[in-house]
This record gives sequence, structure tokens and C-alpha cells, in this order.
Amino acid sequence: MSRKDRHSKLRSVEADIAKVQEIPQTPQTESPAYTLAFRDDDFLRRDDMRPVRLQLELLKPETILNEAGIRSTVVLFGGARLPEPGVEPWSFKNETQRENLKKNSKYYAEARRFAERVSREALKHDGKEYVVVTGGGPGVMEAGNRGATDADAPSIGLNIVLRQEPVPNAYITPELCFNFHYFAIRKMHFLMRAKAIAVFPGGFGTMDELFETLTLIQTERMERLPILLFGESFWRRIINFEALAEEGTIAPDDLDLFRFVETAEEGWKIIADAYGLDG
Repeated sequence: MSRKDRHSKLRSVEADIAKVQEIPQTPQTESPAYTLAFRDDDFLRRDDMRPVRLQLELLKPETILNEAGIRSTVVLFGGARLPEPGVEPWSFKNETQRENLKKNSKYYAEARRFAERVSREALKHDGKEYVVVTGGGPGVMEAGNRGATDADAPSIGLNIVLRQEPVPNAYITPELCFNFHYFAIRKMHFLMRAKAIAVFPGGFGTMDELFETLTLIQTERMERLPILLFGESFWRRIINFEALAEEGTIAPDDLDLFRFVETAEEGWKIIADAYGLDG
């Protein structure tokens, strides 16, 4: 559909809304049943409208990203609680957590450097390829969007309604900042355009995103792509990948689905080699 056709359709909807607003108030016109379906919040929030809401959350970002010409992305996953170096952690519950979060703040800095390097590649493609995408929150997510800003490149934020993260970080390109209710649809958008996945230390959400991605590749539901785990010592302490292979619950060559890296430069070289880019 052309832009002219879309505007024509929009004018038709706006005309209907204007007509409804001009109708005299009567018992019939004031009844909830008379409200236009797409303006009826109570109707759209019904349990039996869940399939429609799921479809809308899939379609709205997809439509906007298509119109923006975004063809591929590089995804950054990682902990919301990791602070910028030199900034006091906000989420610790005891001194051990405080010290570990301060120690792991190096991953905020590395995520920022990595995103800046990726974004310099994106600019070579008019900001349409290798665009940084994050979950839009604080911590590693903020670092990713901030790194793109350092390069004067666009970046995407896929926020989700959470009490702990009420607003998106300030570094997301505003017209590419989305909000979700459904985790499943949000995760689809992370992967639909992904050329590479960079995973930094994080908690349950980061683990969920990592293992779902690995499962989709393992089961051939999506093409293989570089998966970079930043911080080998963290990942080996948290997850015994080799034990899974030894127990026979994954295949030995499933261990080849990801690579451990330590620096932004090392991570970028793997991506550059995979796609024939300037390393």
C-alpha cells in the first residue's frame, strides 16, 4: 500500500471518528455497545480479545520498522542491574551483591564500546543494517543504546511494561522505541531481523533470552548466527554447559552454537568474519 493510500485510509477513519463525536447524546449513542470497536478499551481488554492484542503487538513494531527501512539488527541482551562504572549500584541487597555489581560494571562499558563499533558499521548502510537493538531498559540495555548514540547512529528499544523499569532509557531513537505487554511477542521482534546476538552477564531475563535463542537454532527454527557470550568467567561459573553435553541432554556440537568473548573488538571481529565485513 502506498503512503498516499495509507493517508487516504487514515482520513476515512478520522472522518468516522469525527462523525461519531458530532452525533447527539442519546441513551443509544451513550451505550458502550455503540462505541467504535477500535476505540473501545474495555472491549479490547477482554480475555477473548487476547489474540487481537497479540496480533497488534506483532504488527505495530513490524510496520514501523518496515517503514523505517530497518533490514537487520545486532541484539544486545544483558542485566538491567549492571551499573555504569563509577556509579553506585541501585539494586543490591547486601554487600556481596554491591561489590559484585561494581566489579561487573566493566560489562556496561564493554557493551557500550561494542554497540558503538556495531553502529559505525550500521552507518555504512545508511542506518538500515546492523542496527543495535536492546530491551530498552537500564544497565546493559542502556549501554547498548548509548553506544549507538556515541556513533550518532539510530538504535531500537523494545521495552516491556515492568514496575522496576517504568520508562525507557534516554538513548533510544524515539521513533524506534516500542512498548510491549507480551514477552513472547517482544522476543519475536528481537530475533526477526537479528544478524548477531551479544549476551552480557544478567539474570533470569537474560538467561531466558539466551536459551530461547539457542533452542530455536538447535531445532532449526531459525538460521545459525553468531552468539557471543561476553565474560567467559561469569558464564562458566553460572552455567556448566559441558555438563549438559556430558549428561547427553544436548549434543556435543551444540557447544559450538556460541562463542565466549571478552572485548568489543573480539566480538565485532567474529561478526565481521561471519559476514565479510571490515574487521
